[in-house]
Amino acid sequence: MTQISGSPQGHNFTAVKLDYSADACPFSRAGVWDPLGLIEKRDMRRYEIMEIKHGRAAMLGFIHVIATHAGIRLPGYLSIANDLKFADMPIGCFASLEAVPTAGWLQIMLTTCMVETGAGNLPEYPGPGTVLAGPMGLKKAGFFGEPQLDSKAPGDIGGPLWTRYDDPEVKAYKLNIERNNGRAAMMGITGCLVHELLGVDALYPTGGLGGAAPPPIFS
Repeated sequence: MTQISGSPQGHNFTAVKLDYSADACPFSRAGVWDPLGLIEKRDMRRYEIMEIKHGRAAMLGFIHVIATHAGIRLPGYLSIANDLKFADMPIGCFASLEAVPTAGWLQIMLTTCMVETGAGNLPEYPGPGTVLAGPMGLKKAGFFGEPQLDSKAPGDIGGPLWTRYDDPEVKAYKLNIERNNGRAAMMGITGCLVHELLGVDALYPTGGLGGAAPPPIFS
C-alpha cells in the first residue's frame, strides 16, 4: 500500500513511501504475489502510476464499446470537413478507431499531453465563489488535471476538482475500487480487441442471443 504523510487533502505531501508487505493493494486478502522479486528491484512507484493510468484509459475504452453497441451516439458532427457525424461511427473497436480523422487523433494526442503535463490548468486569478473552486474563484483548477509529481500519491492528477476523502479508510476503499475496476477493464478491453482480431463481435463473440448481436438499446 502507498503510505503518505502530509495534508489530509492530499495536496502537500512531505513523503511518499511504498510498502507492499502489508497488503497487495488492492488484493489484500490474496497477499503479495511477487515470484520474481521485482518489488525490490524495480521502480514500483512508476509501475503503480502506469497501472492506474492504463486502468483509467481501459475503463473509458470499455464504456465506449458498451455505449456504441447500445446505439448511443453523440449529436452533431465528428468532422464537418469530412461530413462525418457521430451517428455514422461504426460499432467495431478497430473500425471506430480507423474512422476517426487524422485531425481528431491529433486533438486526442494534444489532450493527452495536456493531462500529462497539467498544461490545461486555468491560470490563477481572483474571482467570485463558484462550485468549482470555492470563495477564492478558479485557481489552477483546470479540467485537464495536474501533472503527476513525485510529491503526490500515484494517480493523484485531478487537482482540487476531484473528490477528496478525509477518512483514510474510506479513501483506501475508494482507491482500491478504482484499481480493481481498472484491472478488470484492462482485461475486458483486451478481450474485446482479441475477439475482433478473431473475426467475431467484441461483446458477442458467439453471435449473441439468437445467432446475431442483440438490437441497439437506444435508437
